[in-house]
Amino acid sequence: MKLDILVMAAHPDDAEMSCAGTMAIAVAKGKKVGIVDFTRGELGTRGTPEIRAAEAAAASQILSVSVRENMGFRDGFFKNDEEHQMKLISVIRKYQPEIVLANAVEDRHPDHGKGAALAVDACFLSGLRMIQTFDEAGNAQPAWRPKFLYHYIQDRYIKPDFVVDISKYWDLKETSIRAYKSQFYDPNSKEPESYLTSPEFLDFLKARSQEMGHPIGAKFGEGFTKTRMLGVKDIFDLA
Repeated sequence: MKLDILVMAAHPDDAEMSCAGTMAIAVAKGKKVGIVDFTRGELGTRGTPEIRAAEAAAASQILSVSVRENMGFRDGFFKNDEEHQMKLISVIRKYQPEIVLANAVEDRHPDHGKGAALAVDACFLSGLRMIQTFDEAGNAQPAWRPKFLYHYIQDRYIKPDFVVDISKYWDLKETSIRAYKSQFYDPNSKEPESYLTSPEFLDFLKARSQEMGHPIGAKFGEGFTKTRMLGVKDIFDLA
């Protein structure tokens, strides 16, 4: 299946917290959107990898994404090396996305920065025809390089290069986030508290989206940083 947008995320729930609104807009326009999670989030304070997988499936259904898969990399310990790059190159060539959305270039969780670097290198290397990869049937995959790679903004504030107005889709985004019931505030949970489980964390996510939207005159926004200079064919394309 060829995708218009492939979201790469170090952990299940990274995509929903950071760019669910942008995904929802694309899906509403008939675009095909997919998510590839690098790890199963097995180092999370609450829940289990199996619970996280079920929650990711529920969130995917809420957002109507076309496909979602998990690379099974080690949470906290995956690397931006040849082994991981080759596995990700195969996924890029499998889905041939026009746009890739990847983790924040620098963030509180070290996996996010590593995930960003891995995405950048794999997207570039995927375009080199001398690098050979094969699909599940053993057929050689053609080289493919996404046209655009953008990084979403996560916990730490990073000044965005552009902001997407997601005002019409905030409620859907919030619903997809709340699908991860094990990871966020639950007054009935007996599991240990964590950074994510305080009731204030969901308030922070909403405030961050409002902060991003404010400079563009929108109620809610999602900010992104670029890997190269952006260009437009018509000045009227700028909002």
